[in-house]
Amino acid sequence: MSPMTPLILILALFTTSMNPTSGESVGVCYGMMGNNLPSQSDTIALFRQNNIRRVRLYDPNQAALNALKNSGIEVIVGVPNSDLRSLTNPSSARSWLQNNVLNYYPAVNFKYIAVGNEVSPGNGGDVVLPAMRNVYDALRGANLQDQIKVSTSVDMTLIGNSFPPSSGEFRGDVRWYIDPIIGFLTSTNSALLANIYPYFSYIGNPRDISLSYALFTSPSVIVWDGSRGYQNLFDALLDVVYSAVERSGGGSLPVVVSESGWPSNGGNAATFDNARAYYTNLATRVRENRGTPKRPGRGVETYLFAMFDENQKSPEFEKNFGLFFPNKQPKFPITFSAVRDGTAVE
Repeated sequence: MSPMTPLILILALFTTSMNPTSGESVGVCYGMMGNNLPSQSDTIALFRQNNIRRVRLYDPNQAALNALKNSGIEVIVGVPNSDLRSLTNPSSARSWLQNNVLNYYPAVNFKYIAVGNEVSPGNGGDVVLPAMRNVYDALRGANLQDQIKVSTSVDMTLIGNSFPPSSGEFRGDVRWYIDPIIGFLTSTNSALLANIYPYFSYIGNPRDISLSYALFTSPSVIVWDGSRGYQNLFDALLDVVYSAVERSGGGSLPVVVSESGWPSNGGNAATFDNARAYYTNLATRVRENRGTPKRPGRGVETYLFAMFDENQKSPEFEKNFGLFFPNKQPKFPITFSAVRDGTAVE
């Protein structure tokens, strides 16, 4: 192979020669908690330049939505937790949908409305499902319930039993909260959004969890669950969620990984090399479309957290999940999609 300039090498690493129909596109969460970040229009241009075809927004930021018009990028738009209680009023839910979704549709390619993010069942959990129902009814009133799905994003603190993965189950004290939500998602042909972080599992139990298992770098199976072998923690955690959903009556309800990441500084095992390994290996795993040991062959829609380092977050490690620096330079090269502008990348 002939020598390549650094620029050409970076461009090559941002592309792939995979068949364009062979894998999922890797999404990215776009958080804005920084005082040194590019404008929304510059950021969405950066999405397009890097062939990032899916974005998660945590609120219906108007500048971001305007920048997303006619981009073709699929969008998860969030209802902030602070707005949930107001949406238990059907009229307020209709107004929210009109102002933040319908006014931009179809120029903005909305895929999901995430009604709340990591809501604690004991602190506002009672309003999540009523708000979801009202947003869904408003969508149905616009005849868009099949085009745009309503869900909510949960974290792994709702899980009680997590080992082995086939024994995954939600905590008994949150079943009143999560089971009806799963029933609603099943009845509306939606998906559960789950934030899955092997990083937190690893730093919480480094004695029993190897770093290579968490970073997708283990050369062989680490955990056997009956006939299923797990070579990485991400697959194990996702299968825990699948098992928990089944036990809560959700059957084969799809799960979208609405956040996953690894910090590059500021905490235990938070190094540049670890973050690079995690993000690049997770992106490869998503594009390869292999599924998990429990659900092989099924693509796993996944959103990497996050687009930028965000200097207004805390504690310190929370500032360092970015895939890009605020100056728009990539922290590490990642292949986000197997296609560019509708054609295979050669």
